[in-house]
This record gives sequence, C-alpha cells and structure tokens, in this order.
Amino acid sequence: MAGKKCLLFSVLLCLFVSGSFAQVGGSYDVRDSSLIPTKNLAQHNEFLNNAYPFPAKPRNMWELGLQAGYFAVSGDVRSRFGYGGAITARKALGYVFSLRGEFMWGRGYGLNFSPSSGYGKDPAWAQYYNPATQTVFYNYKTDVKELTLQGVITLNNVRFHKTKTGFNLYMFGGLGFAAYDTYVNALDANGNPYNFSTIDQSGLYKDRKTIKKELKALLDKSYETHAEVDHSQPMIGDQPLIPVGVLGIGVQFKLNNKFNLQIEDKYTITKSDLIDGQQWQNNYVGGIATGSQAVAQTRDYDSYNFASIGLNYNIGRKSVEPLWWLNPLDYAYGEINAPRHMKLPKPVLDDADGDGVTDQFDHEPNTPAGCPVDTHGVSLDTDGDGVPDCRDKEKITPTQCQPVDADGVGKCPDPQCCKDLRNALDSGGFGSGRGNCNIGDLPSISFKGRSVTLSKDSKALLASTAEKMRNNPNCKVAVIGYGESSKAAQQLSWDRVNSVINYLVEKEGISSDRFIFRYGQSGGDENTVDLKNGTGEEGPNNVPAPHPNLRKK
Repeated sequence: MAGKKCLLFSVLLCLFVSGSFAQVGGSYDVRDSSLIPTKNLAQHNEFLNNAYPFPAKPRNMWELGLQAGYFAVSGDVRSRFGYGGAITARKALGYVFSLRGEFMWGRGYGLNFSPSSGYGKDPAWAQYYNPATQTVFYNYKTDVKELTLQGVITLNNVRFHKTKTGFNLYMFGGLGFAAYDTYVNALDANGNPYNFSTIDQSGLYKDRKTIKKELKALLDKSYETHAEVDHSQPMIGDQPLIPVGVLGIGVQFKLNNKFNLQIEDKYTITKSDLIDGQQWQNNYVGGIATGSQAVAQTRDYDSYNFASIGLNYNIGRKSVEPLWWLNPLDYAYGEINAPRHMKLPKPVLDDADGDGVTDQFDHEPNTPAGCPVDTHGVSLDTDGDGVPDCRDKEKITPTQCQPVDADGVGKCPDPQCCKDLRNALDSGGFGSGRGNCNIGDLPSISFKGRSVTLSKDSKALLASTAEKMRNNPNCKVAVIGYGESSKAAQQLSWDRVNSVINYLVEKEGISSDRFIFRYGQSGGDENTVDLKNGTGEEGPNNVPAPHPNLRKK
C-alpha cells in the first residue's frame, strides 16, 4: 500500500512540475526604505550612500497553510487508508533556509489478512480470546497529534538564467512530539468477541480477496477496546507523548503573490512500537503460528507518512513576499543590465593632440596646440588656402589671390586696367615688341558627375589645343575651373583643372610654364573647365590642393 501511495504522489508531482514553468514578475525595489526592518536600516543607509555594496535584507511575509491528505502508519499491522490534516506557519530566515511550525492530526487504520495466535502478552486481545485455541485478525484505529519545528531548504530559487519561476521545490526536516490514541476492534455490536473461526483460513496464502470480503462482513467499525499503551513514556491523560523526527519533500505552485498551492510528502520517525496497538508478532512453524513460543516482541519502532495537498497564504504589511520565492541574484543582474544605483565612472577617451576630438574619430591626430578644429579634428581653414586659421595671417584670402605664402598671405593679380594695358602691349600696340598671339578660340572640357577623368572626346579636344599652342609659342593658356560654394566644390574644381594641365604637359609635351592655373571661380558650370587665351595675364602655373583630404584619386 505504501508503495502505491508513493507512486501516486510521484506522478502528481511530475504532472504539476511539468506544467508550471511560467515566468513570474520581477523582484522588489531594493531602494525602498519602507521594506527594511529597523535593525537593518543602518546597512540600508550605507548601501544607499554607496558605502556598502550589499542591499539590506527586506522584511518578508509569513506563510500560513492548511493541508489535507493521506495518512498511513507503518508498523506490525498492515495499514489501510487513513486521512489527516495540518496547519503550518513558515518564516524565511534567508533566501534558502526557513523555519516552519506544523501541527498535524492524522487518523490511521490497519487490518491484517493473516490470522495471529501470539497475542498472549497483549492485554487488548488476551482479555477476550484464548491464544491457545483461538486466532484473531489484528486491526486498529489510531489518532495521532503531532507538533514539530522544521527547517526548510529551498532548492531552486537561486537561478542564473531567469528572474524566478512559478514553482518552488523544497525539502525539510525537524523534531517535535506526538501523542497517539489507539483502539482495536475486538468485540461485535453486542459486546461479544468476534467468532474469527468463521473466516475460511484454509486458503490463507491463495485467496486473500475472499478473506477481505469475509472480514468486511464480520467486523463493524466500533473500535471499542483501548490498545496496549507504553507507560514508560510521558502521558497526557491516557495518551503517550513520544519524541519524533520528520523528513520530507514538497513543491509549491504560485497562484499569485498571496496564494500558492502545495503538494508534500512527510515521513515521521517515532520512538514507539505501539502506534498500531501491536508490539508482538508471530513466529510461524510450518506456516502455522503455534502457542506462546511463537510470540516475539518486535524490535522496530512504528513510523507514519502524511502525503498532502495544501493551500498557503502570505500575510504581512510593508513586506516582500517570502524570500524563497525571490531570486537573490535578481538585484545584481538587474543592476548590471540597467544600472540605477551603482556609481559609474565617467568614460575617459584618449585625445593625444588635445583638440577635443577623441583619437578614434580624429582625422588629423597631430593638430598643433591651440588650433581650432572641425568635428573630424581637422584644423579649420576658412579660406581654403592650405594654411590653418591658427597660423593664417590673412584668414580670408580671395581665391584669385591664391596660392599664398607660408603665412597664408596671397598675391592678388593687377587691377583690370593694368591687364588691359598689358594685353595691348602683348598684341603689339603702343610700340611693344612682345609679338602677337593668334591662337584663336579654345575649347571647353566637360566632366560627368564628380569624375576627374578625361573622356575620349575631351582628349581629342586637348590634342587640337596642343597643336594650336605648338603653332603659337608666344601664347599662354588659362585653364579655368568653377565651383566656390564649398570646400568639396573647390577641391573638385582644382582636381579637374589639374587633370587638364597634366594631360597637356605629360601627353602632349606642352611646357607647364605656358599655363595659368585657376580653380574655384564663379560664374561658370562646375562640370566644365574652360581653356582661354591667357597671354598677358599673371597667374601661377601650379597651385597646391586647397583641401588635400578631399582630393579625388
């Protein structure tokens, strides 16, 4: 019977565990001072002031419970179905360990299906029956009252991959006392001993079902005779008081923050062999008990088991739920993931040149000290003349006055009147001997998109231009690019002018001294480079790139 009961309990436990892995909400706010008991406030204040790394343990609720279930005694008489109930009060001392007080009442029954004759020393049976001539069927009814204090260990609330779960597995053990009151059913309804000879015992080991049926018909439920009592134990009235030890395991399933369902199995070890009313057993000779010589006192103590289902309720104000429902790692993981309390040091990012832009974003890692920079750490150059503002003595140099010297000062061309006079002299007017330039009209070179590469058509036009320049050795050509709206536009204009001049010098063999380099001009198409007669004009034949970091390759 005990084996079937344990199997049933195990099946129920597995079914509940398999269906109860629902994730429950988060933990409490460790900064809430109203949850901290007075004795822990000093630690709590140190924690809030970052003077102590651990939060104080909060005040947690008591758990009160009611249980009901199956009660069975393990002794010298075969146990039958019994029942019982219990009330409990549990308080957590930590996240893993808690204390629980329990009062349990259980009623157990027993009945042997084998006859016994060795009851000569048992006053409950010997007063009615003669062991020399009569056999009896041992039976009993017992009421057990038990009061214990238990230590409970929670097995699964320290979790590394979840905040917590909806079930709580625990084991427990404890000590206490129990009182029992046992009776046997030795007389019928008329007060006469039963006539057990009517039970067919010839097939004792072959037809137990028949014996059960006949005993059920014979016996009433009076249990009128008090069983043998061990008077060596302290007595409460006529009930012995015995020390007990309990062991058990259980599981709780959370319904909400106040209620949980509990399934538990508790095994109690006693220091008494009379809970089932029998401490004598038969010695069988040839399968039949014989006389007083067949009687022996058992040397084992009785025990009993209480398998139950219960409902628990949490009580308490300004308290968190019992600590065995909380994961002690919840605060630490939560703080690591989203810090709300711990002090975080200010990030320190390297800035080798001290320009205010960290090294991983700095496009100019060696900016001179004191030079203002843009968001990429590049020294500001307002006029794009290649000299940083911090060293530029002429911060806004017009494009036509570039290139500039080392101090950023440009050399501007002569006024228009001077240009006109010089052109007149170069054309032979006013007695000048500089000769004529009859180079004629020159082409414009077009580029697509943001390209600086010459197309086949452009190279053909430049070949005809080179032929004209070879036929007019006194002529100079101004190569003019447009685009002054931004640094990028200025650099693109420079790249295209440079591409045209390089082609004429390197591929067509024209001397670089015969070109005037102009870029970033206004009033023209930014995708076009114009070639014009520059004879008599002043201007450089080579200009540094205004923004080398934006240069096209």
